[in-house]
Amino acid sequence: MNFNDYRWHDAVIKNININRDNPGVNDSILFDIDWPDDEGKITLFFEEVYWAEMRLNFGIVAEETILDSFEMDNNNQELANFYSQWKGAMNDVKLKTYKIELNSTGSEIKIIAKSFKISKL
Repeated sequence: MNFNDYRWHDAVIKNININRDNPGVNDSILFDIDWPDDEGKITLFFEEVYWAEMRLNFGIVAEETILDSFEMDNNNQELANFYSQWKGAMNDVKLKTYKIELNSTGSEIKIIAKSFKISKL
């Protein structure tokens, strides 16, 4: 299923885990998420992460819900900057940019990775 086909609005992020057990070979970011309306719990798993930016705000007493989440088009500035920094060494690696906008704290997460997968808990 395409990342943009999922219904992210009002899903609750319970945990974020950055896994660097095998640094540079398979860096990953995992999100434990509760879907709204009792649709269940999932793990959102970004595989082979090459870049991440997390502008997170804390101190707000509320669940961290997702306003919107989507795969950005390939013409986004973050992906262009990433490829530019590598000066051609990464041009053959096909990457995607994902953006997660959060309701409760006005935070934003951007991830450049090879792929994602979702598993039900």
